[in-house]
Amino acid sequence: MEDMTEALLGFELESDNNDDRTQPLERTHSRAMCAMAFSLRWQSAHASHTDQLVVRKLNLWRDILPYELEPDLMGKPVDHVARRTFRAGELIVPFQSDLCFNLSQRAFHRGLRNNSYIEPRAGRFYPRAFIGGSRGIFPEEVLPFRICRVSDDMICCDLNNPLSDKTLDLQARILDIWESGEEHGGSCNDVAEMVTANGPGMQARWRGEATDFWQDIPFSRMAGEPDAGFYAMSRMVSHIDRTASAQIGKLYRRLLPEGGRVLDLMASWESHLPADHGLGRIDGLGMNAEELAANPLFGERCVHDLNLNPTLPYRDGEFDAVICSLSVEYLVKPFEVFAEVARVLRPGGRFIVTFSNRWFPPKVINVWEAIHEFERPGLVMEYFLRDGMFENLETWSTRGLPRPADDKYADRRQDSDPVYAVWGCRP
Repeated sequence: MEDMTEALLGFELESDNNDDRTQPLERTHSRAMCAMAFSLRWQSAHASHTDQLVVRKLNLWRDILPYELEPDLMGKPVDHVARRTFRAGELIVPFQSDLCFNLSQRAFHRGLRNNSYIEPRAGRFYPRAFIGGSRGIFPEEVLPFRICRVSDDMICCDLNNPLSDKTLDLQARILDIWESGEEHGGSCNDVAEMVTANGPGMQARWRGEATDFWQDIPFSRMAGEPDAGFYAMSRMVSHIDRTASAQIGKLYRRLLPEGGRVLDLMASWESHLPADHGLGRIDGLGMNAEELAANPLFGERCVHDLNLNPTLPYRDGEFDAVICSLSVEYLVKPFEVFAEVARVLRPGGRFIVTFSNRWFPPKVINVWEAIHEFERPGLVMEYFLRDGMFENLETWSTRGLPRPADDKYADRRQDSDPVYAVWGCRP
């Protein structure tokens, strides 16, 4: 099995701001502190999924490791990797049928959020407060639950963790080890809960049924004027921090074909490709000529508004791969664009979509803002699945990396921007 933490992380923990990281250690022991990268793999009906979480400060005396993995993580050096496959219900609480139940439509608190009226939609996740008062749920609960099905008078709710019925492959990689300081209280963290709670699993359909993202005017935006005016001014800014950008680059390096011709869709002045990308010709299509001209990687540049005209100005099968970085959330005609991408890809060509949790508020589509961060890969998966033009779908996420110390947000955010990716191949 490929070591995903080896292939995709490759960062320096020295950029982290840990004042208590004192004496480095050669091996773990029961009183040590350490940093670990956890990679959780699982399979849904339509895709393979990998969700990574870097935990930068584990107390091996107090925090709880999965007991099946713990023996293979103690007394081990930096870069040691431990793996274990867990049957459904072994790593986390198994699926419980009594946590799936029907409620009257009246039990869903549509007016819970100020100045907003929320309708329950099949397959979507909502904070439990939306059904507060039912089944002993407190009105303040924020843990997500899923609406499975919706009828005229009833909603079917599922309070189970979306991974509760999945086989889970968990990999742990030791990144750093140091001597623990003097204890002054603190909390006990359960690693199994950390890597599976409030996110992973939410990107998959419920029992293979398509998620209803399409009501509530999903592709409208705060700023409804044509995009040409908004993008007329160049914005030579980085939309994610350097660490997150490097993760996208490592992903592209692994997935893009050596020497291949690549289209950078909705491109700007930086493509998040590594210096050793090993590609052939790279073409860029975007909204601002000055930004495209500033990107030294492009062999050909094209200013084109996909929201006005989703037809790509390229021949059938012209590219070995297409990438779309940090921009899919602005598409108002995603199905048409994805169909066009399939057209310009050669058979076996891959389309890779990457994004984070930052965007231009006036131009982001409504549904993107309305859904949970881990539902967004599910939304993009629906774009891939809609017309059956892609196969071998995968999703990937990484969270918990340290933000660079010189980043302009370092005083407010310790974690690097999360990165999410969805990709598929043309048959």
